[in-house]
Amino acid sequence: MNAKLKLTKFKKGDKAFFPAQGVGVIRGVESQDIGGFKQDYYVVQVISSGATLMIPTSGPAAERSGMRHLISEKEIENVFKILKRPKKVNVTTWNRRYREYNEKLRTGEPKDVAEVLRDLYTLRGTKDLSFGEKNMLEKARSLIAEEISESRRSEMKSIEDELDNVMVLN
Repeated sequence: MNAKLKLTKFKKGDKAFFPAQGVGVIRGVESQDIGGFKQDYYVVQVISSGATLMIPTSGPAAERSGMRHLISEKEIENVFKILKRPKKVNVTTWNRRYREYNEKLRTGEPKDVAEVLRDLYTLRGTKDLSFGEKNMLEKARSLIAEEISESRRSEMKSIEDELDNVMVLN
């Protein structure tokens, strides 16, 4: 888990990013009594899947969720800088690469997800990706595109096109 992660407060209607899920909308806060312990949870609807999540509002489980505010314009600029930066092809075994990239995706940090997208896109130009790597490439692309789209309030398709154009130029 990212050491610099800070627990943030959200209110109804806020949008938040989840490393494994993408962008969600806070639908409200509910209290649950589990084993005699009362805990407040954010009720979150994931935009891409429609799934509903209940994320603790505080404590270690809330921190582990990785829930954070959407990417800022400055962070978006950094993502595009990363995507434009050429990367030397990673020649380690596919399973080592897969573990490394999977760990980066799990952090949910825009920088890490952008590096996975760039590296797998670069690798795709030199060899066939494994099934898992292809899925990971699409996951990284969709996570970045969805978050930038929601942050900028832009159409997803235009953000995907912008990402693709940046990747093709490298």
